[in-house]
Amino acid sequence: MHQTAIFWPMLAHVLLVYIVYLVMLKRRYGALKSGEARISQYKLRSTEPASSVTVANNLINQFELPVLFYALCLALFVTNGVNYLTLTLMWLFIVTRYIHAWVHLDGNYVPHRTGVFFLGAGVLLLAWIWFALHLLGVV
Repeated sequence: MHQTAIFWPMLAHVLLVYIVYLVMLKRRYGALKSGEARISQYKLRSTEPASSVTVANNLINQFELPVLFYALCLALFVTNGVNYLTLTLMWLFIVTRYIHAWVHLDGNYVPHRTGVFFLGAGVLLLAWIWFALHLLGVV
């Protein structure tokens, strides 16, 4: 397996970040155009309309737990730890990020969003455990 395969899930997450930015732009523009918001409301998130603040919050989410994902991907690459298991775990994490974003942006049903978040966090934890075992030479 090529170690560079680990960069594909990373690129998939980058794509998600840009998709969320586009959704935010569309919602903010729509709120301004409809009169729901004034441009001054975007100075502080607390005064931003709910339709776009949810997207802004999701964008913040894309830079929290995924920081551990990026660090792990790079660590796996550097230590030749990329294999079918680690690549599968990274892709599963990315799938959970896409589902989390979809739930967050399409109704924001918190129980579903929370469940998907913790599923992704668990997948990432398993990948970190595998990485530790890899460094110890156990796997």
